[in-house]
Amino acid sequence: MTDPDEIVGTELERVVRRWQQLPLDRALPAVPGVAAVVQGLADAVSVARGMPLDRVPDLGPAVLMDQLAVMVYDWRQAGLPTTELADRLTALRRTLP
Repeated sequence: MTDPDEIVGTELERVVRRWQQLPLDRALPAVPGVAAVVQGLADAVSVARGMPLDRVPDLGPAVLMDQLAVMVYDWRQAGLPTTELADRLTALRRTLP
């Protein structure tokens, strides 16, 4: 059986690599979906920490993968389920053009 932490690391790498390979014209339509995943992770972390929900700033497609990586880190630090995080990253990767 594969370790969920390994799956998270692998899936994050795959998402980032795929994003970097996308031409801008193909990446732009995917921005809202990726941003929604980032926001969903941020919201779950806020709830887990008992903090108010806050909107993740739109800093553009060039920064979106950095925001995703930060939210993955925060998710892990909050002690949220690694399997759920892996599932979310896998689903995100599959939606990318």
